[in-house]
Amino acid sequence: MTALLILFGVLVGFGALLITTLLRRGSSRTETADGLLQEQQALRQAHHDRVSFNAAAVHNSVPTASDTYSRRQGRP
Repeated sequence: MTALLILFGVLVGFGALLITTLLRRGSSRTETADGLLQEQQALRQAHHDRVSFNAAAVHNSVPTASDTYSRRQGRP
């Protein structure tokens, strides 16, 4: 019983630490010119990665029913 209480105490403490870290970090965007340029470059790179690593580009074939591509469009 003591071991179970210790386990729950550690889990609750870890959860509190995560919540504190996320709340302190905040979600404010960058306001300096350098930061904005870095964000724009990251967005361009992410878009390029999404386009170049999709199912058709990687497998050089059309997505099938088992691919996640078809599930994202709402098809069964």
